[in-house]
Amino acid sequence: MNYDGQNEIDLRHLFGLLLSRLWLLLLMAAIGAGAGFAVSKFMLPVEYSSHISMYVQSYTIFSEAPDEMVTQTNNISNSKQLINTYIQVLKDDEVLDAVAARLSAHFSEAILGNAFSLNDGQPTAASLRKSLTITTVTDTSALNVTAKTTDPELCAAVCNELADVAPEYLRRAVGVGSINTIGTAKVYNTPVAPNTKRNIALGGMIGFLFAAMIVFLIDFFDNTIKETDGLTQKYHKAIIGEIQEFETDKKQRRARKKSGEDVHVRLTDPNVPFSVVESYKSIRTNINFALSTSDRKVFAVSSASPGEGKSTMSANIAIALAQGGNRVLLIDADMRKAVQHKIFNISNKRGLSSAVSRMAKLHDCIKRDVMENLDILPSGPIPPNPSELLASVQMRTILDRLSSEYAVIVIDTPPINVVTDAMELSECVAGIVMVLRYGMTTFEDTEAAMKRIELANMNTLGFILNDVKHRSGAYYSKYKYKYKYKYGKYGKYDKSGYGYGYGYTAKPEAQEGADESDPAAEEEKPVKTEQTAKSEKSGKSEKKA
Repeated sequence: MNYDGQNEIDLRHLFGLLLSRLWLLLLMAAIGAGAGFAVSKFMLPVEYSSHISMYVQSYTIFSEAPDEMVTQTNNISNSKQLINTYIQVLKDDEVLDAVAARLSAHFSEAILGNAFSLNDGQPTAASLRKSLTITTVTDTSALNVTAKTTDPELCAAVCNELADVAPEYLRRAVGVGSINTIGTAKVYNTPVAPNTKRNIALGGMIGFLFAAMIVFLIDFFDNTIKETDGLTQKYHKAIIGEIQEFETDKKQRRARKKSGEDVHVRLTDPNVPFSVVESYKSIRTNINFALSTSDRKVFAVSSASPGEGKSTMSANIAIALAQGGNRVLLIDADMRKAVQHKIFNISNKRGLSSAVSRMAKLHDCIKRDVMENLDILPSGPIPPNPSELLASVQMRTILDRLSSEYAVIVIDTPPINVVTDAMELSECVAGIVMVLRYGMTTFEDTEAAMKRIELANMNTLGFILNDVKHRSGAYYSKYKYKYKYKYGKYGKYDKSGYGYGYGYTAKPEAQEGADESDPAAEEEKPVKTEQTAKSEKSGKSEKKA
């Protein structure tokens, strides 16, 4: 479905959609075929059939003139006119009751009860009529009578008895013409129903069509972003790039999942496919073009909602820019849910929160040469007021100072629809790059985020579509980021994991046991006050003395 609400039928899209769910289609077809087999074997009764042909030989017509009579013998054309009348007479209750009486004389009540509904020990006219099929033979004056019951001998008997009583009742009811038979109905011991092969094929077809209908309905009501055309038309913004989905090492993924850690894949990891590396190079080129018209080479990276891969995307964009020969600084401004120190395995004891709150010197907070041409300013200890820190004059001063030292600055910011942190940087950055996750980010979430960006008068550099599974029939190796926005032990949370009421107090043992070489132990420390910092500093001086 397009973002503008106009539905367009794209046969290639529908065909690709079916191919992507081929396993489901085949599974449902197999289930349907199995159901058809089970119904044929265990639910439907075995039925037999027999038939007899009856022929209209001749009849006499009287004209409307009282003194004229026209006799026509063996006139097949005129005999056809009686066939529909004969069929109605043969299905009359009186005729069928006569047949039922004859059957009762030759078959036991048990046999008749298995095939028909009984009344006073003989088949009812309605049940007999249901077992009979009387049709005309094309371009002839013949009637074909077929009986279908659960007993082969009973089928032949129904046809023969009906042929015996038919002439008398037809002559009495119609008064003209005659009907005869050649031979008698035979007993066929081969069942005609159920047709197991046909039911299996029909069940498989129904299962396949049912699965296809489900796939089409899911796709029709799916409002997640899977195509970028709608975004371009709606917002007139560039598509900076697309990152394909691929699987990380399974053992590593299981281990991290078991330990509860996030899975973040760096561009320099050995298991990153060549196609993904090239995609990041393309993103690097497009970002350089986007920043070429701006004096400030600082941009933010964010997403509409948590779990869309903006932190890993920020890290890999910074790596790609550094690999291009630029001196790059990556700032983790997501002080509520810091990730960059985990991705690069660096300390988070001091960082952005420390520098902005003047708890530490900016020079001491930056991790130098984490990779070639790449420095990182981690988020630092969790502050009680992240939005206010990012909106402060000190934050602008820091960015102005760093802009003269680095060719490009990449800022990882929290999701826009959750908190307003990214919007506080609107006057400090050249623009923002929006990360959207294929099959997860909805158009409604994107619309809400873009409205916030517009209200903040913030420039959108473009979109990056993350975790793309298939594009234009091409196959990409599977690439999966997994993000869990669950925070540490502080404050109150909304459903996304971003807290608004902090009131955090660090445990004494956590403060004492934290070491700069252990990022996990440091990331939950609160920002120290100036008095605490001075007292600790004086204590360290006394120890050295």
